[in-house]
Amino acid sequence: MINHIPNKTRALRADSYLEPFMDQINARQTRAKEVEQRLTGGKSTLADFASGHEYFGLHFMESHWIFREWAPNATAMFLVGDFSGWKELPQFCLTRKDDSSSGVWELRCQRDLFKHGMHYSLKIYWADGGGYRIPSYARRVVQDHNTKLFSAQVWKPEKQYKWKNDTPPGSSNSIFIYESHVGMGQEHERVGTYLEFKDQVLPRVKSGGYDTVQIMAVMEHPYYGSFGYHVSSFFAASSRFGTPEEFKELVDTAHGMGLRVIIDLVHSHAVKNEVEGLGKFDGTSYQYFHEGGRGEHSAWDSYCFNYSKPEVLHFLLSNCRFWLDEYHVDGFRFDGVTSMLYLHHGLGGSFTSYGDYFTDMVDEEALTYLTLANKVIHTVKPDAVTVAEDVSGMPGLGAPVDQGGCGFDYRLAMGVTDYWFKLFDLKDEDWSMEGLWHELTNRRQDEKTVSYVECHDQAIVGGKTMAFTLMDAAMYDSMHKDSQNMIIDRGMALHKMARLITLASCSNGYLNFMGNEFGHPEWVDFPREGNGWSYHYARRQWSLATHPDLRYQYLDNFDREMMNLIRQHNIIRKSRPQRLYVHDEQKIIAFERGGLFFFFNFNHSTSFSDFPIETLPGEYKLVLDTDSGKFGGHERIQPNQTFFTTPTDEHHQLRHMLHLYLPARSAMILERIGK
Repeated sequence: MINHIPNKTRALRADSYLEPFMDQINARQTRAKEVEQRLTGGKSTLADFASGHEYFGLHFMESHWIFREWAPNATAMFLVGDFSGWKELPQFCLTRKDDSSSGVWELRCQRDLFKHGMHYSLKIYWADGGGYRIPSYARRVVQDHNTKLFSAQVWKPEKQYKWKNDTPPGSSNSIFIYESHVGMGQEHERVGTYLEFKDQVLPRVKSGGYDTVQIMAVMEHPYYGSFGYHVSSFFAASSRFGTPEEFKELVDTAHGMGLRVIIDLVHSHAVKNEVEGLGKFDGTSYQYFHEGGRGEHSAWDSYCFNYSKPEVLHFLLSNCRFWLDEYHVDGFRFDGVTSMLYLHHGLGGSFTSYGDYFTDMVDEEALTYLTLANKVIHTVKPDAVTVAEDVSGMPGLGAPVDQGGCGFDYRLAMGVTDYWFKLFDLKDEDWSMEGLWHELTNRRQDEKTVSYVECHDQAIVGGKTMAFTLMDAAMYDSMHKDSQNMIIDRGMALHKMARLITLASCSNGYLNFMGNEFGHPEWVDFPREGNGWSYHYARRQWSLATHPDLRYQYLDNFDREMMNLIRQHNIIRKSRPQRLYVHDEQKIIAFERGGLFFFFNFNHSTSFSDFPIETLPGEYKLVLDTDSGKFGGHERIQPNQTFFTTPTDEHHQLRHMLHLYLPARSAMILERIGK
């Protein structure tokens, strides 16, 4: 029992295994405070410091335009574009600020020189060369369809977007995320738009029972096939999906529907591109990134930020604030947190003991940055949500900053999906119910997690969706509702059961990638040379879910009813799952949560009649049955049943038993309605 931990680390008190590392945990908290003091000088708040986007870049003042850029190694800099005939004219030559060591360059221009829609870029010179660069704080970047070259664009429309809806209040204890991608959000073989997503996808998210839509690939990225993870312009909403106003309309519409919006924040690395991105922006490899091997991510072919440099922290922290201020987003999923936290990026690194979280392979500078980022985000927008994509299980990642943690609201329970896909490689009779129950419920007490069966990761090139993993080629010719196919029957049953038990047992959150709720087949693959630049797998076939003759509708109906039932009963906020019965040989798991009782029979061949399970005394009604005909099941359980417990005196101990029919590969939920 730990009884000497100072109050500032009380969130980690529950974990006695952290006692030997408390000095290092305290040192991390002290380091974050020291860096914050160094950045602000004690003269402003960290949130005020994180406003570089209001200083750098192109801004229209009352009587003139002003442009600023940070490029310490530059020897000369010109703004070039439509306004200069793309020539380096003297009146568009930037000058260094008074303090030449700061590396800040500035240009002031008359108000009539720049017009809305004009294209521009920077021509930067350094001692041994020069090149064109997109301004680092550019808020609008477009690609020329003919030349394929990128340029920044002056964006000052006459009519500024007027926000109509307030942000829906967030819950501090639960979140139900619909992970999505705008470009993939339509059925045609092309890139979808913000407005199409608003009209076609948001209504599905709302009716599906989710409360948060997570949008990937919003920040500008030159290669569409990177899924948005090789970012080039961190302050620009991707123009391939539409205009800034159209993205604002998407967010505003979601808010009006009661949906919150979070976006992927990729601060773990940046694309190597030099003309479009930050690579060798001022001629050096170390302006934004580490020099040498530490600055390159070999597995991702990208650059790694140097989180020790104040200017880099200014850039990244300002980026956090910008999306909250400008686009009213409600938070972020931080991508690649494991890669940030460790110098080995989690590649080949094992996390088998607590000592692995406190070695010299931990990037303490990155950990400090993540702590400060969470502080900025929650200061600017107190109910904002931050989700960490971390597979390592770093202690304190989800604990509050003022209690010794890094400040994330949630961490993705990545081990859950890994476990599911390991099970899919085994025969059903080899599945371990004890192992599954442990993985579904094993979580740190000081943090909230988001569980999921699959996200986009499982279906990208080289993988498959869960549905396709289970049913494979049979989905091409046996998904008709009148077809008879044992592979399809198994896949449909497990698809429903896996989602239900993952949702019902989750800590505080649940996630689904768009389309997977109805068993979207195949995989995700963006247009590239290797597939003939095809969009066939970079879309969502929504018509499958609505086709009256196909089975996809059953999975879609089930997901919607499952989500709305769980949210209606509010069980995620109320309590933790309480184990009733787990048996490996019988393949049965039963548990209670928030007044609902869940019974799963994963047995591939054996159905159990009058199966006895001890529970609370009283009357129960059937509220959900995965085997129902409306969900494509075999209708082996009579709907709308009520059940009564039977008292049993066993060894002079009174027990109350439910006797249930549990068909093979099915699950049901009972609600206790009377004592």
